[in-house]
Amino acid sequence: MKEITLDATIDNIETVTEFVNGQLDECGCPLKAQMQIDIAIDELFGNIAHYAYRSGVGPATVRVEALANPAAVMVTFIDHGVPYNPLEKEDPDVTLSAGEREAGGLGIFLVKKSMDGIMYEYKNGQNILRIRKNI
Repeated sequence: MKEITLDATIDNIETVTEFVNGQLDECGCPLKAQMQIDIAIDELFGNIAHYAYRSGVGPATVRVEALANPAAVMVTFIDHGVPYNPLEKEDPDVTLSAGEREAGGLGIFLVKKSMDGIMYEYKNGQNILRIRKNI
């Protein structure tokens, strides 16, 4: 398991993605799964950067671990921001046109659909969101 802690800013999405991709390369993650994880990083770390720290910027930790049986990768996002469980948001009605749909929620919906598992907990003053992708 390896982790990185840095300011939760939009500018750091690229740094987080490069860090995670380095770990994915080490465990032989297929390119398709890596691309799906990259999209999830963009959405999830972007949400932390935009919404977690209302009064400014705070830290975020991203942890990557390889799992066995089945072979998978777990990416964990941890912040000390406002408690928020994105899994409680109702999925958007994707049968409606973009103009008819309510704004928001499409990104987390795509993450839920592309990952093999997603879990949230608020513990010890921290938002902890884990995504799992089978490889």
